[in-house]
Amino acid sequence: ICRFDGARFRVGPESAGANPGPASYRRGGPVTVTDCNVMVGKLDPEFFPRVFGPTGDEPLNGEVVREKFAALAVDVTAATGLARSPEEVADGFLKIAVANMANAIKHISVERGYDVTEYTLCCFGGAGGQHACLVADALGMTRVLLHPLAGVLSAYGMGLADVRALKQQAVETRLSDEALAATAPTFAALETAARGGVAAQGIPTARIAVRRTLHVKYEGTDTTLETGVGTARAVVAEFERKYRQQYGFLMPGKPLVVEAVAVEAIGRTHDAKDAVPAHAPRAHPLVPIRTNRVYTEGAYHDAAIYDR
Repeated sequence: ICRFDGARFRVGPESAGANPGPASYRRGGPVTVTDCNVMVGKLDPEFFPRVFGPTGDEPLNGEVVREKFAALAVDVTAATGLARSPEEVADGFLKIAVANMANAIKHISVERGYDVTEYTLCCFGGAGGQHACLVADALGMTRVLLHPLAGVLSAYGMGLADVRALKQQAVETRLSDEALAATAPTFAALETAARGGVAAQGIPTARIAVRRTLHVKYEGTDTTLETGVGTARAVVAEFERKYRQQYGFLMPGKPLVVEAVAVEAIGRTHDAKDAVPAHAPRAHPLVPIRTNRVYTEGAYHDAAIYDR
């Protein structure tokens, strides 16, 4: 949900959901990021599914979107003294939404020691393509991957998703080969419980794999890192590699503690290679069916529309 609080623009974290959904869904919903993309021309009601309105056969409501952004522009101008067009207001909200997405990616990458500029941004979901290039720019990434099934990847993935059960138990013991050997009965009990949880959901035993892990930390600290199970020497090496990557330093001489042991049972529901949808390759390159004007980065641009 996008709103102006009298001083600044805010985007989320509240969502309009599917019902009432965005203002353009014809259910009286609030202004959302989707409506921003309608306002700037990235979403064209003419090419969007006609599934809205009382009878479920109307297009997105572009008129109500323009009315709401015109009203927002008046409010912004009155409160700040700075004249803003409806398109500028929508573009401003989108900049915040993009920054929020970029910061979420930084949280799981840059803050863990990964240089995102060396990676490819993988784009999926119905709204992914509306923001992918702007998010990549915000992160300094130069490549974006759009799979042919990107728009239905969540539904497709749900059909292929593994069934998982995670069992964990605290042990709080200093790391040593003897301490690791003493965890064997605990691992066995956790594995039995985890396998049983997956099997109870109808997954055949032959399709269930098990992964054992340790949660290790420096003595006297609170943050654990996950490592594989092996000799104490191997666990130390893996922990130090991950700790240095995430925090940039080590604590030589400080004992390591195994805080907990965990077992994850993973049941495969399908093999992805057996569930590849059939789609024939095109004989000729796509040709744009129309050119629309899209407002982004402070100006209007001509954008080609392709019918996939």
